[in-house]
Amino acid sequence: MGSFFTVSQSGVVLTITLNKPKQHNVVNPDEMNELRNLLAEKARDTDIRVGILTGEGRSFCAGANLGELKEYDFSKNPLEMLSDQIEAMPFPVICKLNGGVYGGGTDLALACDFRVGTPEMKCFIPPARIGIHYHPSGMVRAVSRLGLGPAKRLFLALETMEGSELKAIGFLDYLVEADALDDKVQGLAVAMSDLAPLSLSGMKATFNAIARGAFDDEAAQDAQQICLNSDDFKEGQAALAEKRPPIFKGS
Repeated sequence: MGSFFTVSQSGVVLTITLNKPKQHNVVNPDEMNELRNLLAEKARDTDIRVGILTGEGRSFCAGANLGELKEYDFSKNPLEMLSDQIEAMPFPVICKLNGGVYGGGTDLALACDFRVGTPEMKCFIPPARIGIHYHPSGMVRAVSRLGLGPAKRLFLALETMEGSELKAIGFLDYLVEADALDDKVQGLAVAMSDLAPLSLSGMKATFNAIARGAFDDEAAQDAQQICLNSDDFKEGQAALAEKRPPIFKGS
């Protein structure tokens, strides 16, 4: 358990829950670094195949504590480093948006591979209202996930968007009623946990590199070859021939 988050694992599914509901799960630099270190540790755990990031209360995350921004070393922005760590996790990460997402919290969500939300949730990104510039990597991520027009609507026009609009612009991958949120996220996690870990990890890295404009053909082909040489590929072929579900081991 962290100072502001809880960690649980059910089988191969890891769940991290931000747990400062009275403060809308706002986070300070020390907390960001603590969570980033925890994620770096979990990235080395080959028993984990899917991650879920969520929050307690009415908000998923309200981003950075604005009262502490003057204390930031923006050459080593802890929010950027945390978002980059989430994106770099070797397994798929689902963001279960239990409520509103604001400011830098949107980057944590966009760094995840999938976002599941409800019609009632809201998103608002306020840097221009308080005279600051959003962290650059978060802007790159927003444009790559949402497109230039929707990103400008959120950052420059300061639109507040609810669930249906967030689904329309691509912020949400899945929009479900609040009472179906848990089942949708768990179903998605279980479905991916049955897939080949090396395939998921390699293709996730390739997709994210493409989105950043940093596609490396050699790295992608290396990842492809690792899969072709793996025991999991042999298992997949055998399962297909024997008409049974494959049992992948990530090797």
